[in-house]
Amino acid sequence: MATNQNVTQLLVQWKNGDEAALDQLVPLVYQELRTLARSYLRRERRDHTLQATALVHELFIRLVTDGGVNVQDRSHFFGIAARAMRQILVAHARRHRAAKRGGGQETVDLDDVPEPSVKADVDLTGLDAALSALADVDPLQAKIVELRVFGGYTIEETAELAGCSHATVSREWQLARIWLYREMRGIT
Repeated sequence: MATNQNVTQLLVQWKNGDEAALDQLVPLVYQELRTLARSYLRRERRDHTLQATALVHELFIRLVTDGGVNVQDRSHFFGIAARAMRQILVAHARRHRAAKRGGGQETVDLDDVPEPSVKADVDLTGLDAALSALADVDPLQAKIVELRVFGGYTIEETAELAGCSHATVSREWQLARIWLYREMRGIT
């Protein structure tokens, strides 16, 4: 393992613009950074796609391309590295969640979307009043009805948008339909 003094000297040289110092620094700190990356990744979800090596490489890319890094010594460098790794993991998690929620889907102009078909015998004002009453009783059921009836979403899509399981949406959708039917028919 490299001594603190060697790493600190190379960091100061790199900070002062000596690119050769970076080439000497990388082998001295690489394994320690991989160990740090592995410890961060152990706390992540099991199906995480980022590996320790990729995390360290992303870190070096950030450090090299960020001209504002002002490293004072070895411990300061590892503190900056730890913070940057956390930021990389958070950004990766955000991209993963965005993709999971349809972040990469194609956008469609609303003018190109066909009008939803509504049966002529549906009393929309009665449905609206019943839906408002349902929202007071059970907000989740009201949200599910809105998504399914007015949004045209499937059970799976509704579950994702409502933040609950498919089974919950199916169950609550059935209960909401019964409740709305009874409310609109005046059945007590």
